[in-house]
Amino acid sequence: MQFWIFLFRKENRMSVEVLDSATILNFIEDKEAFHVSVRERFANLDTNNDGLLSYSEMLKELQSLRVFDTDFGIDEKRDPTELDQVYASMFKLFDHDSNGTVDLQEFEAETKRMMIAMANGLGVLPVQMVLEEDSFLKKAVDLECTRLAAAA
Repeated sequence: MQFWIFLFRKENRMSVEVLDSATILNFIEDKEAFHVSVRERFANLDTNNDGLLSYSEMLKELQSLRVFDTDFGIDEKRDPTELDQVYASMFKLFDHDSNGTVDLQEFEAETKRMMIAMANGLGVLPVQMVLEEDSFLKKAVDLECTRLAAAA
């Protein structure tokens, strides 16, 4: 079941969706759909088209994870040094070989790991969430809706 309530925030279109852990896990298990989505996101981040993501290229993506989001999109004021340390630590999670860049395989592996963690946190009961239109979670919901429509 999908709710089409569109919200606008910082130039990003958002919608309210219903999903559960199976929505996410089924998206990850569809290797082709997941890989295409990851490859598209990677290509959008790779601004110099060298096939690698530098810290500066990944920074916007790391910031979009909103690890310090506290109340409906309103962030607490944080010490810039603390923010730099957090984002550098997050980048290191993606940079599996510690060479200072993230390739597509590293990006896909870490994205998959993070999505599995989200699925494990959600559990089996459906929850309603506000999702950005280009997010991996929204892509998972869209895939599920396409499958349900095809089965009907």
